[in-house]
Amino acid sequence: MVESAHETTAPRLKTLAEVKSLAGLIEKVMAPHSNTEDELFIGPLEHCMEQIGQNDTFHHEHEAIERLLANVRAARTVRQARKQLLDAISMSRKHFDKEERIVFPMAERMLKAATLTELGSEWMKKRQAVLK
Repeated sequence: MVESAHETTAPRLKTLAEVKSLAGLIEKVMAPHSNTEDELFIGPLEHCMEQIGQNDTFHHEHEAIERLLANVRAARTVRQARKQLLDAISMSRKHFDKEERIVFPMAERMLKAATLTELGSEWMKKRQAVLK
């Protein structure tokens, strides 16, 4: 797996403010992602996710990532903040991988093409709102 820019940047940050700033940026990206994912994909696929034992896992992963990023905000040392940030990034990568391997293929199998198109349009609207 190729490292992300965040993974290569975080270890080089020298001040607590820099680490917290990067965590804040990641938090701003992750919050809308989590909300949109829960609303558009996990909701309609909840019954399927439950059958394979993944429904609670996805919710817990979002909460854990949010908690790690909150820990960065509360950290008092660069070392502590950096560790929490790198843990959040690592957990996010694993979560995104799981989405690619489980959620998206499941959506393609279980939802009608019209529903997928509608969800894609809704996702674009939400994304545009976040980018404004």
